Amino acid sequence: MVTSDMAKPLLANERSDPAPSGVLCGGTISILGSGDFARSLATRLLYSGFKVVVGSRNPKRSSALFPADAEVTFQVDAAKRSDLIFVAVFRNHYSSLKPLAEDLAGKVLVDVSNNLESSAGRESNAEYLAALFPQCTVVKAFNVVSAWALQSGPKDGNKQVLICSDSIDARSRVASIARTMGFIPVDMGALCAAREIEDVPHRLLPLWTIPAALAICLFFFFYLYNFVRVVLHPYLMEKKNRFYKMPVEVMNVTVPCVAYVLLSLVYMPGVLAAFYQLRNGTKYKRFPNWLDQWMIHRKQIGLVSFFFAVLHALYSLCLPMRRSARYQILDDAFKQVRLLSENDRDWWPSPALCASPSGQLEKCIGVGFVGLSKLGFAALVVATLHTLTFGWKRAFEANRYKFYLPPTFTLTLILPLIIILARTAFLLPCLRTKLARIRRGWEKNTSARFSDLSDTSNESSSNV
Repeated sequence: MVTSDMAKPLLANERSDPAPSGVLCGGTISILGSGDFARSLATRLLYSGFKVVVGSRNPKRSSALFPADAEVTFQVDAAKRSDLIFVAVFRNHYSSLKPLAEDLAGKVLVDVSNNLESSAGRESNAEYLAALFPQCTVVKAFNVVSAWALQSGPKDGNKQVLICSDSIDARSRVASIARTMGFIPVDMGALCAAREIEDVPHRLLPLWTIPAALAICLFFFFYLYNFVRVVLHPYLMEKKNRFYKMPVEVMNVTVPCVAYVLLSLVYMPGVLAAFYQLRNGTKYKRFPNWLDQWMIHRKQIGLVSFFFAVLHALYSLCLPMRRSARYQILDDAFKQVRLLSENDRDWWPSPALCASPSGQLEKCIGVGFVGLSKLGFAALVVATLHTLTFGWKRAFEANRYKFYLPPTFTLTLILPLIIILARTAFLLPCLRTKLARIRRGWEKNTSARFSDLSDTSNESSSNV
């Protein structure tokens, strides 16, 4: 017996010790294939009480890889020993099983394979196997369970086994085996569902692809835009080297822009949905597909926005640590002292002189940290206040327009201000009341009437 986590039962109320050698309470199950998944499957079946026969093209070489209780033999012998057979080989090796067609006839074949790419537009592996062996009953199962899941057992989070087949009896048998192994069977219906099941492993973080791609595109756009303004313009126009600002300062201007725009994109589909409902006069007309997809991805977009906001906070804490920042502070202090001495004033600046810029910075930081909190739509308003506090004066300074390009924060303000103004407009009684009626079922082309918007129980409907 192997001494590993495989020996531990999947369910807490099962026996704590593995079954003794040769004392197996289940029937015989055959496995065609000797790969990693076949080994993990065979071991888990053994410790679940089944007798396992493994069919290999080279039994002598493969026998050392399997537990001692598993019988490793030739494929033709394994095919004869059980009426339920797990096919654990790749799709392109299915044809090598054709010589076993006579021995496999009338038996249940459980296909556990996965496609290397999506099954969209073509037959699944299970359907292909069923076409090769029309006298067999093919069941698709266990493809969403990894070899690691079979080994780790109760430590693994996902214990569902998706099952489909044209035979109800075959699905029931495989589901019973999955339950005995400690997994949760999920009946997906007929064999045609195998295409969907085989696509499951390709759906890694399915709702994160668009938000991640959107964030990357915004990041490169704003980084290039800030690079042109902060680094390239001084280099070409003033012959000053500002390339040292690229890793920290340019990054710290870029990541808040990405976070701010992404946060705006979280609330933009809600504004568009309200506009569509007001224009159509009903909530029962479907939104365009692109708007549906946008609304589905709002949570992920918001989380990516929060990630960039946290990066902005961390980069902001790093700004004073730069050597260039210390030199800049000393240079500003020297210029201030020289200016005051030329005017015959006290060389030490008064607190009142430093209060204005310092106060603006403190307000900016304070509002920024509040914007990081979970405030819903208020977070967008607070982030807008943070942006305005940081640079509202800079929008009116001519020297801020490098290559006639406006400051970055002015670009990021466009979309949030539109959203805030639109949400404010929806608060007007004429729009708010109509939108509330629509979302409660009122339609423009029907006679549904609402006697009291505050009490849905008083709604009535009459025919024209």
